[in-house]
Amino acid sequence: MTAPVRVLIADDHPMVAEGIEAILDTYDDLEVVGTAPDGRAAVEAAERMRPDVVLMDLNMPGLTGLAATELILERCPDMRILILSMHDSAEYISTALAHGAKGYVLKDVPTDEIKIAIDAVMRGETYLCTGAKSQLSPKKIADGREPLTSREQTILLQLAQGRSNREVADSLDISVHTVETHRKNIRRKLGISSTAGLTRYALEHGVLQGTGTF
Repeated sequence: MTAPVRVLIADDHPMVAEGIEAILDTYDDLEVVGTAPDGRAAVEAAERMRPDVVLMDLNMPGLTGLAATELILERCPDMRILILSMHDSAEYISTALAHGAKGYVLKDVPTDEIKIAIDAVMRGETYLCTGAKSQLSPKKIADGREPLTSREQTILLQLAQGRSNREVADSLDISVHTVETHRKNIRRKLGISSTAGLTRYALEHGVLQGTGTF
């Protein structure tokens, strides 16, 4: 029998978290392993409980949902973050995806759509609910490559400047292992295996001048 998908819920409104948990508990193939009332607690719970999916609210006291998303993915790169928010602006949605979230679902969706979204991100897909999708223009990278997260862009810039993994790790206050993981993801997304190739890509796309976007 397949093990249920383990879900962590991060939301600073207890009634919202309890409501989502009650919905998810009706599915036999889902297991809510815990809830977190703020971003810092979400990071700690994710590291401790190792859920498959984190349902992340954006506006939480202390550490925001975006910052928590970035920290969780630095420490647990394979974890899927699914934003569950009341904010439907394109800026919120695109920023969340740039920080590594695998999906964005508005809190006013039908309850079964949360389950659909979880299933989608577990299949490796990016999921946007209809309301979120309608806010984004169909922007795609011209060469069809998968977009880099904001942290990956930062690391690419430093690598293109000739810095070592250790120097990048020290400047960003992260581990060398985390830098290596990001470096592998950058190479995979861009289809580039050499440092020279990464530097050339950064030059061609204006990254070294700080004017380009991915």
